[in-house]
Amino acid sequence: MRKILLACTLILIFISIGLGAFHKTQWFVPPEEKARKNPLTTSEANITAAKKIYEDRCVNCHGDTGKGDGSEAMMYDPAPADLTDAAQMSKVTDGEIYYQITQGRKPMPSFKNRLTENERWQLVLLVRSFAANPAPPPPAKSSEAPTEKKPASPPSSHR
Repeated sequence: MRKILLACTLILIFISIGLGAFHKTQWFVPPEEKARKNPLTTSEANITAAKKIYEDRCVNCHGDTGKGDGSEAMMYDPAPADLTDAAQMSKVTDGEIYYQITQGRKPMPSFKNRLTENERWQLVLLVRSFAANPAPPPPAKSSEAPTEKKPASPPSSHR
């Protein structure tokens, strides 16, 4: 009986560890935080200031261009966000980005006491700029679809 109880206990422990390791939770951002608007405007001064902060505090995880491919990115689970993903970034408000920078969530640290409110809002502007000019898709993908469609229709109309 003890062996069965021990085996069941071990199975439950392994299941708990497994679920904990593979369960990825979304950020919970309170509605009032989501609704916050950035009090700063995009300007060269704000972006330049944010780039310095980003290089000091963020580049090791999020990478030089915000792709989430920094030198330390592979060490973390969940992996750092790809800030160049325009589709994903269009789903989050400035308030959400600000909240995430402010509060952090393992493995990302909280910057509430490390950066001023103004610096965090400047980072929101920079993060937005990464997705505003996403890298073009690889040439094979972007050139295959248009060239296949355009040449295919003229030959069929000439026949």
